[in-house]
Amino acid sequence: MDGAAFIIIILAIAGVASALLYALKGILDQLPDVFDSARRAGDAWKRLRGKPEVVTKPDGPPLPVADPEDDEESPAAA
Repeated sequence: MDGAAFIIIILAIAGVASALLYALKGILDQLPDVFDSARRAGDAWKRLRGKPEVVTKPDGPPLPVADPEDDEESPAAA
């Protein structure tokens, strides 16, 4: 086999390998987005098909809210 043909074959193999690695990198870069989308779709499907969430009432009465006028550090109290 001629030396020039051998070099051309090696360069062709290297070029094909480079193109395959570039394509593989592109696919692998998209995988996290695909997994996130699949998880969101699964969550939405569960919400659609599942029972509605039951909202529980708090155990005690609500806590009182202080008025700004009652606050000693408030500039309005000065």
